Amino acid sequence: MLFNPFYFSRKELYKSIIKYAPLFNGKLVDLGCGTKPYAHAFTQVDNYIGLDIEQSGNTDSKSMVDVYYDGKKFPFDDGSIDGVFSSETFEHIFNLEEIIIEINRVLKNNGMLLATCPFLWPEHEVPYDFARYTSFGLKHLLQKHGFEIIAFDKTGNYFTAMLQLRALYFYFFINRIPILNHVFFVVFITPIFLFGSFVNRILPGFMKRKDLYLNNVILAKKIS
Repeated sequence: MLFNPFYFSRKELYKSIIKYAPLFNGKLVDLGCGTKPYAHAFTQVDNYIGLDIEQSGNTDSKSMVDVYYDGKKFPFDDGSIDGVFSSETFEHIFNLEEIIIEINRVLKNNGMLLATCPFLWPEHEVPYDFARYTSFGLKHLLQKHGFEIIAFDKTGNYFTAMLQLRALYFYFFINRIPILNHVFFVVFITPIFLFGSFVNRILPGFMKRKDLYLNNVILAKKIS
């Protein structure tokens, strides 16, 4: 929705997840599941398990965590999981390399991993926000620990990323003046997304640079 202050980021992220979700079946673990906002997309899985770390301060009353883990070891047997999905969680894992090894351990041979994490985004869920990863960094970590990269999407581009940040600036300012929220939102934020959506359609490809973007979306397969 154009009235969502995270419009560009959420729209492209959702499109990528919906695109790859049908590739998963069997037993799927949602790492850092929270409220399982994308569970509806994985219609072909038999068992959707929400996994999260207890110390993350997960106090949301809508939380749908099925299983907690200690931050190091998943409570699953070796090679017992068909797929792992993790959306906007990697940046909150301080020991990401160890967790990638753990993902590999629980996945069956040829098991799939779909993960997303921000490249350009303000600090959030403070103080549990530890990193921003480039496409090169993520690919290196996964290939180093037995994964083959099947697909890699960078959501957004230089133009939409800059407009998304501008919208966020106004959004954070508006929240400090509650009585003016709706008026400011319509005046300052919605026009940004309307303008950006139109211009982004007509921009030539060479102007849609991908060295500045919003989110990493990576699809990988366990090969060793």
